[in-house]
Amino acid sequence: MLPVPTLQELPHLAGDPPSAPSAGQNDTFVVHTPGGVFHVYYDTEAEVSHLGGVVPLAQFLQASGLFSDWVADSPLSYASNRALGVVDILGTQVLSMICGHYRFAHITALRGDTVTPRLLGMRQVASEDAVRRAMKRLVQDAKGHAATMSWLRRHMRKTLGPLLGAPWTLDIDVTIKPVYEYQPGSVVGYNPQKTGRPSHALHAFIVAQTRLILDVAVHPGNESSSNHTLLELQRVLTDLAREMWPALLRGDCGFGTEDIMTWCESVKLTYLFKQRMTKNTRHLVDELDLQSGWIDARQGWEGKESTLQLSTWQSPRRVIVLRRLNPGPRFTRAKDIAAAKQPKQEIIDACLPHIVAGDYEYQVLVTTLTEDIPTIAQRYRDRADCENVFDEIKNHWGWGGFTSRTFEVTQVVALMSALSYNWWSIFCRLADPTHHREAITTRPTLLHSVIRQTSHSNQRTLTITSTNANKEAIASFFVRVGRWLTHLAANAEQWTSAQRWEIMAKSIFAGPLGVVVPQTG
Repeated sequence: MLPVPTLQELPHLAGDPPSAPSAGQNDTFVVHTPGGVFHVYYDTEAEVSHLGGVVPLAQFLQASGLFSDWVADSPLSYASNRALGVVDILGTQVLSMICGHYRFAHITALRGDTVTPRLLGMRQVASEDAVRRAMKRLVQDAKGHAATMSWLRRHMRKTLGPLLGAPWTLDIDVTIKPVYEYQPGSVVGYNPQKTGRPSHALHAFIVAQTRLILDVAVHPGNESSSNHTLLELQRVLTDLAREMWPALLRGDCGFGTEDIMTWCESVKLTYLFKQRMTKNTRHLVDELDLQSGWIDARQGWEGKESTLQLSTWQSPRRVIVLRRLNPGPRFTRAKDIAAAKQPKQEIIDACLPHIVAGDYEYQVLVTTLTEDIPTIAQRYRDRADCENVFDEIKNHWGWGGFTSRTFEVTQVVALMSALSYNWWSIFCRLADPTHHREAITTRPTLLHSVIRQTSHSNQRTLTITSTNANKEAIASFFVRVGRWLTHLAANAEQWTSAQRWEIMAKSIFAGPLGVVVPQTG
């Protein structure tokens, strides 16, 4: 039996000197696969990328001025001629987040891409170490940190500003980010998923109708209470002109506190909060439960209006009590039913006596709204959509990662993630103006396409090939978006970037193109 050569010995056995390029870089070789025999050639010179969707995205960012204005306004600067440009650092971070990365180390996956960086005006993709150092440079002292946060929040407001002229709802909530190993700001606090695990608390402010992020503030894990949210809420609304304030402030039972409601009443801000089932709240529910006159609140709920004044409240407030028949234990998975060792029908039959006996589950809403009970009930049910925003941005946009040993860097990157999320979400609205499509759908549909750059007579050509089954619809969408943006830029040459963006944002959410790209499976 002949000895099997090692991988290092192969070039020498083929007759090449040890210093020659590896076999396969400059020649064709045979590969045997389950599908048959193929002749393979590795091309190390072609300029290709797997992010073809960055082409229309870059055109969108150029026409709106969002990216270029953000980079030009950055407090980051370098004096050395050999240093990377600011656009290289910030562009790398944006590309990484758009690709769904959640660690600085993932930036390395973009280092070989020489096509998409140029679309954003970059010379090259920065290394993960360069990005880390740049983030620390932005927050190297208290003054720099304040300037950086102000810069990011200024451009968050600029992005959403054109959409805040119409009546809108502001959802406030806190999401918990578990932190592993020791990180600054990681403190054991309220953590329903991983009890005892140090965490960060992200106080988020969401424009409900658009599912876009208006602001986010990262606090240590033990600062998840509504008192900390109130301070951030006051800051967010103070930075907005009064005519841009929300028509309704909405939150769950953690925010129906005297401090928040008193402040909202003092500034004439309408609110809708869920109320905790305290002792006095339960007394009111028991009293109303025995009365007639319950109104249909839709979706199986019925409601009744009353007033309530708790011991910690300065005055009585309007409350809406909602109830529905309690279906009893909910077995949502087949293995739960099997574990109960009962047929599914027997479980349902066992629950029926509780339903017949009038066993209800309740919700109590406190509000300054003057609308009827069904409308208020539906308005609060709509609040559940913000949980989908948290699920998407934590799992697909970096809020669950990008943790740095410098707590200020973690705060800055959370805002950058929200800004990148907003840009991509608004761009995807062009594909489907009537819905918000999550990144788990839009990335394989609109972002991941093979792109090849060729040059001839000083003219650069980009050839985009989608591997998606809906490639015809996707290509049609890209062409129509390109023509729309080109037409807009040609007819708005004298406008400022702010004026162009205002018209673009309002047009996008009005559905200017009327084209819907089918979803992936």
